[in-house]
Amino acid sequence: MNGDTAQGEMMDTTVPASAPRAANARSLQVLGVPVTDHAMDEALAWFEQVLTRQPRSRSQAVFFVNAHTLNVACDDPAYREVLRGADRVYGDGTGVRWAVRLLHGRRLRDNVNGTDVVPGLFARLAGRGLSYYLLGNTPERIERAAAHAQAVFPGWRMAGCHHGFLWDQGPEASAEVVRQINASGADMLLVGMGNPKQEQWIARHLHQLEVPLCMGTGGLFDYWVGDLVRAPAWVRAIGYEWLHLLIRQPHKARRYLLGNPLFLARVLRNRLLGTDRAGHEVLR
Repeated sequence: MNGDTAQGEMMDTTVPASAPRAANARSLQVLGVPVTDHAMDEALAWFEQVLTRQPRSRSQAVFFVNAHTLNVACDDPAYREVLRGADRVYGDGTGVRWAVRLLHGRRLRDNVNGTDVVPGLFARLAGRGLSYYLLGNTPERIERAAAHAQAVFPGWRMAGCHHGFLWDQGPEASAEVVRQINASGADMLLVGMGNPKQEQWIARHLHQLEVPLCMGTGGLFDYWVGDLVRAPAWVRAIGYEWLHLLIRQPHKARRYLLGNPLFLARVLRNRLLGTDRAGHEVLR
């Protein structure tokens, strides 16, 4: 995602030592972050396995990174470690695909982004008795997002929802939300606080959560309430969805017009230094 709802709480970004990484997935390192190289069908099959496995295993953390996310990780090593501690990190957008080609001489098999993954999962696993919990955005807007999900994605149970304005309420607020999520029996937690807060929140609370799958979804809820509209398929196909977003969100011009060249410069530097080659085809 593009981190379109930058909400959440500032917090310790330490990843719990009890959260081991998943194994047997090819990854390609980009600016120190291992990006999983899956086709969309492969990714959805892995998500299905996590959601339907019995008995339930520990919670799995899944993040989606774009050029902006990786720029933030370069500026904040603690946040980079949060990303590195996830069970899966998928590349979202043209910038990451370019980076993989420059650094590793290969193409990512698919643009596995949360905006497509979540509806794909809802369609793939409808009618299987699964449920989801939504966390993020404002109180009014998360209710609207929940109503949209219930209307558009039948065959799942909406276990609950909560706004993402937790940072000014102290750790007790997050602890109470974790209790509500666990009590709801949700199978999937979608966290839309924007980068980096959603990943930080998931990393901090992953060892407490009893939800099989936790995903950071960035601006997904904004699409669901109608504030954002996906670019036409042909625009996405040629890799210019970022320009579509820039036109609709001119206040993010600095992120795209300055951030994208900075990201490319960092990738070229790592290519010259060979920094990311050590992460080529790691099994994790």
